[in-house]
Amino acid sequence: SRERYWGTPLPIWECDCGHKECIGSIEELKQKGIDVPENIELHKPYIDNVKLRCPHCGKEMTRVTEVIDCWFDSGSMPFAQHHYPFENKELFEQNFPAQFISEAVDQTRGWFYTLMAISTVIFDKSPFENCVVLGHVLDKHGLKMSKHKGNVLSPTTVIENEGADATRWYFYTASAPWLPSRFYEEAVQESQRKFLGTLWNVYSFYVLYADIDKFNPLDYKDFVSDNVMDKWVISRLNSLIKETEDHLDNYRITQAATNIGDFVDELSNWYVRRNRARFWSENLGDDKIGAYVTLYKVITTLIKIAAPFVPFMTEEIYQNLVVNIDKDAVESLHLCKWPEYNENFVDKKLEEDMEEAYKVVRLGRSARNSANIKNRQPLSEMLISSKSLPEYYGDIIKDELNVNEVIFGADLSKYVNFDIKPNLPVIGKKYGKLIPQIRKEISAINQMELAQKMREGKTVIIYIDDNEIELNEENLLVTMQGLEGFAFAGEGTIGVVLDTNITEELREAGNLREILSKVQNMRKESGFEVADKIKLYVSSNSMLEAIVKKFEEEIKKETLSVEVVYNANKEYNRCKINGEDFDMFVEVVK
Repeated sequence: SRERYWGTPLPIWECDCGHKECIGSIEELKQKGIDVPENIELHKPYIDNVKLRCPHCGKEMTRVTEVIDCWFDSGSMPFAQHHYPFENKELFEQNFPAQFISEAVDQTRGWFYTLMAISTVIFDKSPFENCVVLGHVLDKHGLKMSKHKGNVLSPTTVIENEGADATRWYFYTASAPWLPSRFYEEAVQESQRKFLGTLWNVYSFYVLYADIDKFNPLDYKDFVSDNVMDKWVISRLNSLIKETEDHLDNYRITQAATNIGDFVDELSNWYVRRNRARFWSENLGDDKIGAYVTLYKVITTLIKIAAPFVPFMTEEIYQNLVVNIDKDAVESLHLCKWPEYNENFVDKKLEEDMEEAYKVVRLGRSARNSANIKNRQPLSEMLISSKSLPEYYGDIIKDELNVNEVIFGADLSKYVNFDIKPNLPVIGKKYGKLIPQIRKEISAINQMELAQKMREGKTVIIYIDDNEIELNEENLLVTMQGLEGFAFAGEGTIGVVLDTNITEELREAGNLREILSKVQNMRKESGFEVADKIKLYVSSNSMLEAIVKKFEEEIKKETLSVEVVYNANKEYNRCKINGEDFDMFVEVVK
């Protein structure tokens, strides 16, 4: 109780003789009170005018002066909101206990506690099935926000600058809900760029080419694609539906958002990237229709999954892609049903193989970066430690990484330099005197196998004298680097090695790729439409001109050039092609 004026009056009356009585309802108050008004106001000062007759001495009883602690009011919420037990008994029983409640961590000793205490005393059960506890919002340095410190960041400012969706998405993915969150605008910007920007780019890609082809998905409702990439992304989509539903049903918000983010990344950087040429095709054949139908299906389903997280962007996409073309469509995305999981479209083997191929590609890109070799420079060979994948995936890997040959199941040890040594600050605390012998034992183990086990998070046991010593990723330092002429990257059970030796033939192919890239950039920078035909002019470098002449037909096809003109009098743009100056100019052919 509290000695205050405002609040719920403590319903206890006491007599000078020492007798106390707690009143449990208006009806009881009227029965035991003296001349209680029909419409009695239960708050101070009116309730203090009500007197009771003492059953022991016959004197008047007066209400105590205290009011109930407001936490008791909060803790009474489950039944007080329904005026239970005096009314709405059935409604209360239908809704008690609550499916979930949510508040910040400081309510552990406040609302959470009083809810639990009161419910346990009255009903002998918890008043909620799930409790989502939220951590506090801190500044970018992890400090409590304070006007005195001047480190308060208004969410209104961030929402105005970055948008509500970006702000929401940041909090979903930055950390688990119960952990403190560092809140600063740069982090929200990064969240906007990585997820919302990527999702919007996928949507824009579809709209761009669908508009060019005047493609209407309603004309192909029953079309089923047999393309492997289409089957894979539809399988992943259905797996995402099931996983997200499971996460949300179990209040795993961060995991649900992370899975959606991973899917959008794969959709953009794998599916769309791998299938761009299908959308570029001039003829609207079955393969191109399959690409359109699949991407439309994925986007319009994905926005339903993402809608609870980013409601504004998903609604805008829905209005344009669905409502805009289907007069029978539900008027808002947020009135749609949750997408249904269809097990018939799920192929786990396909997903696993594609995931491994994607992982190999990511490692290959990492190896290229470590060797400072651009992806446009073809390489002769890539060695992969993992098992062989079907030929289809080998072709994908070769195309993505621009290598001529891929070899699975390779022994990478002959191409990699291993440096595995004790992490002295960790292992030295316990086995300091044994370090020389530990080094010797480490060097006697197969270095490739030891490094791989460490990457997998496994342990290796060695014995020195009477000591059983466990080697793990915490007490060992593992460095792996490709030998001269090779680049290495590894993760978990997979390692890859790229042959970085560049022959003249490979160098020529790399220059061709650079020329194609520069022309495409010039088209874009000049504001040309995707379907515009152009004339290409080149000059000033005989070596690069020779490459253009040698591959002229390929260049014309890739860049939509109707003609290549050499050494004409034009206002050229000077470009760098792998360190060589090359003058180029493009113009639209009317």
